Amino acid sequence: MTPLHFTTAGESHGPALVAVLEGVPAGLPLLAEHVDADLARRQQGYGRGRRMQIETDRAEFLSGVRAGETVGSPIAMLVRNSDWKNWQDVMDPAPREGDPDPRRRSLTRVRPGHADLTGVLKYDRADARDILERASARETTMRVAAGAICRRLLDELGVRIGSHVVHLGGVDVEVAELPPDVNAVADASAVRVLDPSAEAEIVGRIDEAKRAGNTLGGIVEVVATGLPVGLGSHVSWDRKLDGRLGQAMLSIPAVKGVEIGLGFEAARRRGSDVHDEIALAPGRERSGNVRRLTNRAGGLEGGMTNGEPLLVRVAMKPISTLMRPLQTIDVRSAEPAAAAAERSDVTAVPAMGVIAEAMAAFVLAQAVLEKFGGDSLGELRRNVEGYVAHVRQRLPDAVEPA
Repeated sequence: MTPLHFTTAGESHGPALVAVLEGVPAGLPLLAEHVDADLARRQQGYGRGRRMQIETDRAEFLSGVRAGETVGSPIAMLVRNSDWKNWQDVMDPAPREGDPDPRRRSLTRVRPGHADLTGVLKYDRADARDILERASARETTMRVAAGAICRRLLDELGVRIGSHVVHLGGVDVEVAELPPDVNAVADASAVRVLDPSAEAEIVGRIDEAKRAGNTLGGIVEVVATGLPVGLGSHVSWDRKLDGRLGQAMLSIPAVKGVEIGLGFEAARRRGSDVHDEIALAPGRERSGNVRRLTNRAGGLEGGMTNGEPLLVRVAMKPISTLMRPLQTIDVRSAEPAAAAAERSDVTAVPAMGVIAEAMAAFVLAQAVLEKFGGDSLGELRRNVEGYVAHVRQRLPDAVEPA
């Protein structure tokens, strides 16, 4: 088992969501507000639905934290669903006297693009609510909660993670240079873009889609800085960091594509326009006193971090619940029907960026603990510092950079 892992449980309209994160070293300063800050960011973004007005997510620590510090044991967290009071008869785990069959709000008109139909067939269920309640993106609440703790760990080691929207609803967002604090700028935007001039056009596209009963997808870029060279490995397929990041991102609901660095664009160029030339760079200790003159590789070479900023782009398809439903079938009557219309968002691309940050934080924290180990934060920090000191001495740092 890897040194850091987590699992989540809970349904979208159940009483609560839970997560258990195991492997966090002891001595990490951690408060519920560290988690709540990212939970709040996940609920923001123009184009979200009414559910975001109902829920105000707050994390409760059930174990693993004492007096504001982790103690080295599994961290269990709970986030209550405020809407549970309206769904108890629908989602009650126990049979209820006089229960109708099917229960209220059963869903049999399965939605194209969702897990509904495949899940009903795979798990032999009559009501797609047994599928959609868990397949719902509400589950990502606990991914963000677990990722927030991983972010805290990385913060202590000088690693920063942010994200911003680079495309939404057919609008590309041009960014000449990333700001020092990506999230400070992105979070100030209703659609989490770094270019204010693109915001109004995107908001207009969202409004237009809402009037049409439609939904919109987009692309976010996740940026991680301060990573030391050598996280991940080239020696085995399942240890390559780019593969692990890809799997983590593709597990996010509605995500259909991942690019690192140039991504697919690299396939359209010649090698001389793809690979990053290397120069000496005294003082860049975490990269071994070298730098890449460009960062087309996105901070990863051979499945390992190379000391440059990590750049991962994540593509989200439009949400599959449409207010003007598509054609489908009713799995109870076996007749053609219009798909069900559950409460949903016009777009969740800005929120997806926060979820992608959380998944990146988990994968990177996992890679840090694999390489450096440590049962306490102090031990981990000493191991990182010793490694950086070793890497620093590998190449002369007295040579002026090219």
